Amino acid sequence: MDSVEGEWNTGRSENPNLGYKPRQKEGYFPVPPHDSHQDLRSEMMLALIKAGIPIEVHHHEVATGGQAEIDMKFDTLTLIGDRMLLYKYIIKNIARKHNKVVTFMPKPIFQDNGSGMHTHQSLWKDGKNIFYDPAGYALISQTAKYYIGGLLKHANSLMAFCAPTTNSYKRLVPGYEAPVNLAYSQRNRSAAIRIPVYTDSPKSKRVEFRPPDASANGYLAFAAMLMAGLDGIQNKIDPGEPMDKDIYELSAKEGRHIPTIPGSLEEALNALEADHDYLLKGDVFTPDVIDVWLAYKREKEINELTLRPHPYEFYLYFDI
Repeated sequence: MDSVEGEWNTGRSENPNLGYKPRQKEGYFPVPPHDSHQDLRSEMMLALIKAGIPIEVHHHEVATGGQAEIDMKFDTLTLIGDRMLLYKYIIKNIARKHNKVVTFMPKPIFQDNGSGMHTHQSLWKDGKNIFYDPAGYALISQTAKYYIGGLLKHANSLMAFCAPTTNSYKRLVPGYEAPVNLAYSQRNRSAAIRIPVYTDSPKSKRVEFRPPDASANGYLAFAAMLMAGLDGIQNKIDPGEPMDKDIYELSAKEGRHIPTIPGSLEEALNALEADHDYLLKGDVFTPDVIDVWLAYKREKEINELTLRPHPYEFYLYFDI
């Protein structure tokens, strides 16, 4: 794969090469001609809308090589799972029509920002958003705080469904806006949970869980997150105080008490094996689903990748 926008192509002869290659980590929200995919994303957006998938925004994202963001409008859980599959199908086929390719890999480019799937969540009752409280921190209710508590408590096991590939953990590392820290904040992008504060509308108050990526199965990941949040509400799990400082700028002493998500898929699977009772309530998940997921991921992905020589191993060891 290659990209006309790739920083590595700044010297390539393109008859002529007009430049405008976004440098690594410098692709966020440029305008054309620097953003050469504005029209392509617009075509994708219009096709998604025509297929019944409301779209709120689209823009270039941070990474070089044509990273993009196209955001769906919220809806009910199962419907969003359906739309996630249609979204991928439509975008990939429109890209193909233009002799381009789309990947949803969490970390396709070394030393540049990866691609997440920030998942916005709220609970409604009788037509009202029960996550809203005009007197609460960042306008969230105590119910929302308990929901956050559940997400944070079960975050390690959630990653087995929400970041379910070995490549996911090449994205979830400090320094690339990756939400590796198990904390919540109204603005902090380095926290696993962010509370958007763009508006004070009761309808917009929500919790944004940032560690998931689009390699996930939407039906499993969305259901697992909901079950974790509901467990937090049922058991009144206190998420503690918010972290409104930039976590990456904390001293080692200040930051050492902040827990982090697993560093590998193997760690996430081990966490799921140890912590999955909350998923079994109401038979939403069943033990056989958990067992098969663990076995498949360990045997077909972790073990298979471990057995294969990696190109970087040749770079490190070929001449020893």
